[in-house]
Amino acid sequence: MLLRLNDISLAYGPRPLLDKVDLVLNAHERVCLIGRNGAGKSSLMQVIAGHVTPDAGNIWRADGLKIASLQQDVPLEDPRSVYQAVAASLGELGELMHRFHQAAALVAKDASERHMKDIEIIQQEMEAKHAWNLQLRVETVISRLGLPGDEIIDNLSGGQRRQVLLAQALVTEPDLLLLDEPTNHLDIDAIAWLESWLRDYGGSVLFVTHDRTFLQNTATRIIELDRGRLYSWDCDYRTYLQRKEAALAAEEAEAARFDKQLAEEEIWVRQGVKARRTRNEGRVRRLQKLRMEREQRRESMGKARMALDSGELSGRLVIEAEHISAAWQVQTIIKDFSVRIVRGDRIGIVGPNGAGKSTLIKILLGEIEPDTGTIRRGSNLQVAYFDQHRAVLDPERTVMDSVAGGADSVIVNGRSKHVIAYLQDFLFSPARSRTLVKSLSGGEKNRLMLARLFARPANLLVLDEPTNDLDVETLEMLEDVLSAYGGTLLVVSHDRSFLDNVVTSILVFEGGGHIGEYLGGYREWMAQRVSGEAKRAPIAQSVVSKVDPVKDAAPGRSKKLSYKEQRELEALPARIEALEAEQAELGRTMSNADFYRRDKREITQVLERIEVLKQELDEAYARWEALDSGVA
Repeated sequence: MLLRLNDISLAYGPRPLLDKVDLVLNAHERVCLIGRNGAGKSSLMQVIAGHVTPDAGNIWRADGLKIASLQQDVPLEDPRSVYQAVAASLGELGELMHRFHQAAALVAKDASERHMKDIEIIQQEMEAKHAWNLQLRVETVISRLGLPGDEIIDNLSGGQRRQVLLAQALVTEPDLLLLDEPTNHLDIDAIAWLESWLRDYGGSVLFVTHDRTFLQNTATRIIELDRGRLYSWDCDYRTYLQRKEAALAAEEAEAARFDKQLAEEEIWVRQGVKARRTRNEGRVRRLQKLRMEREQRRESMGKARMALDSGELSGRLVIEAEHISAAWQVQTIIKDFSVRIVRGDRIGIVGPNGAGKSTLIKILLGEIEPDTGTIRRGSNLQVAYFDQHRAVLDPERTVMDSVAGGADSVIVNGRSKHVIAYLQDFLFSPARSRTLVKSLSGGEKNRLMLARLFARPANLLVLDEPTNDLDVETLEMLEDVLSAYGGTLLVVSHDRSFLDNVVTSILVFEGGGHIGEYLGGYREWMAQRVSGEAKRAPIAQSVVSKVDPVKDAAPGRSKKLSYKEQRELEALPARIEALEAEQAELGRTMSNADFYRRDKREITQVLERIEVLKQELDEAYARWEALDSGVA
């Protein structure tokens, strides 16, 4: 046993974050701590690390227990290089490795006798102190996290600085490693490497994550912080979901039974003094106890109730890019890329950090121009853009003003709704709605961003890393909303489960500016990547309409529809609605967690039917527009 918590309590307000919590952490465990945003997960990690003293309770730690943690607060200034900062986590040996790193850089530039002599002396010292293995460890962690070892930290982005903090925690290899949201700002390859590293790690790990695939692949046990109490689940994440659902159902049944008994006792006590004889004083005391228990009961936090207005129907063509290229300084970001995005497409964009995903989004939206190539955008586009950096949030404004701009209400799906009631759908209490943005947690800021986004109609929704800091329940609610969304979706994400549940095609930055196009979600792309087949299928061009009124119609040409064509035009909306309903139903089927565990033939049939529906919809829309414009 490494560590034990007994009856730990901690409160920063009227409700305790930790209410007589017990926990035992053993050697060689990988434990995931889950819970809603604001439940107190980070506070519990701080207590375990020894950075926060609890209000009550006892903590026992094994003699000599070495604990390292991933810091949450990124330093505002750090003049050191990435290598120097990471190596510094190893103390005196880290400083020795930094000296060797500097000496090697000098020799690479000038192999003079003096420089060669200096590096020889440092090599001998490293040999004597057995520092070579640590040198390899530092270089491996820096490389696999995709960090520029010689870059000054002050020159890095906020996401890269947090990766440096993760590297500092990993290289120390303590007995107990505490990681709070370690996958934030990591690309998919780095996340996969971190999973492998943690599975091979000889110490114990306690981590917080919203990444369900990371959780499933890494954790040997799950502990849940719920309304101040801690519950242990000795199972994987999929099994936890089943057991948790049963536990909540039992809790609701018990609460209903309790409330019924309390109501019966309240009726009895209101019958008057005659009904309360001396012999019933025990019943009165029991009622007082029931009232106290009901008052102290902490209800489960409600679920977010998000709704998204897809606005007016856009044109069938949303965006068409032809042979676009872009470069930053001397680096090619996008090279000869073409894509045709049509109404209803749901496209994921993945690639390494710094590959150019945000640049591609800005080019497609017209915020910046490509170096070469052309961009054509469709008609009647209403764009909503979720920025991962939250640049649109003013820290000095209140939450409600950030959504309503000083007004008392917002228009949601064509109806007026008070801004306080609207924000409650996103789990902001009335008091929290009146606080300043700068006081919000990372998860709360992301929920606020979604509330701002969903308060405006949009038929083109662009999401840049929307899942960071969201708890799992809110994340799943977001997936449900996006699955029912009727517009066009572009989403940049490193969350593999989110991509599988939301998108139907993927653009992949594959190096050298090349962007590959693949049908399906993350799993389909990985299956091709692993097998080496990697058959690229153009997203929209793979289902080209037989009739394209934009290309086929002669300018100014129009004719009166025949009786048969008129009847066909009148029938097309109903046919399109039926096709889209079937498409949505199949989309919900694919979003089920067990879909890819079904029979292979059933999976193939669903995927093939989705492709057929997409082609039929494209043809139906094209025919509708052709008939409606008089070009039949």
